[in-house]
Amino acid sequence: MSTTARFEGTDAYIAAPDLRIAVNAAVALERPLLIKGEPGTGKTVLAYELATALNAPLITWHVKSTTKAQNGLYEYDAVSRLRDSQLGDPRVQEVRNYLKPGKLWEAFTSPARPVLLIDEIDKADIEFPNDLLQELDRMEFFVQETGETIRAERRPVVVITSNNEKELPDAFLRRCFFHYIRFPDEETMRSIVGVHFPDIKPRLVSEALKTFYELRDTPGLKKKPSTSELLDWLKLLLVEDVAPEALRETSPNRLIPPLHGALLKNEQDVHLFERLAFLSRREGTRPGG
Repeated sequence: MSTTARFEGTDAYIAAPDLRIAVNAAVALERPLLIKGEPGTGKTVLAYELATALNAPLITWHVKSTTKAQNGLYEYDAVSRLRDSQLGDPRVQEVRNYLKPGKLWEAFTSPARPVLLIDEIDKADIEFPNDLLQELDRMEFFVQETGETIRAERRPVVVITSNNEKELPDAFLRRCFFHYIRFPDEETMRSIVGVHFPDIKPRLVSEALKTFYELRDTPGLKKKPSTSELLDWLKLLLVEDVAPEALRETSPNRLIPPLHGALLKNEQDVHLFERLAFLSRREGTRPGG
């Protein structure tokens, strides 16, 4: 894969112009691409689609609260080696038998230049990004147990996602190319819907999007529905053959959108919307509208 290859989105992924510019800039600069944005804006999917567009292997490292930087390099199973030693297993003579390569090791030694996804980096301890600085900068690390250096012959395309749960260290941010994915506007969302539901009726899309954005704009909503939740809702509307008119219903008992469980994911938001719906019945308006 050449560094001159450009990402323009894919048939399955609608990338806004500013996102395409950010991806191509990060690839050209050979810097990690740090992607932030609210959940459901396509941060993780971007890495999958980038790998597809560039015909590159994808290596995924999904970070958890217990993840340490060392996990990405390798893990040494000293307990197994000790047990095998007690059992007289000849494998103990070779320490490599007890080294488990991590995702960075996989990426650095990949035969083809890969896309490495470090997903939700802000879930880990605050020191986690700092502990990766040298490895991501130099694209190499030292294996203490064997005395060898694992070095990337082909610098991976690194995509790092964050949900903004924690502030990332300044030293780490300086080494990244940063982009914030804005939530799609209605025109972009219409294109996204068209990719997933090419035969959907335009009127149903129009009414659904109007309802969806009104709901997202409802004051006090704890968790705004995301793109993936909109797509789930549209799928249910199609399965249940819900008419577009039902989405603009103003009768007293139908002010909450049908199948709203696909959009509202906690009881606090459901109760909020029910209260707003009750108050709006006298005025003949929709909640959030």
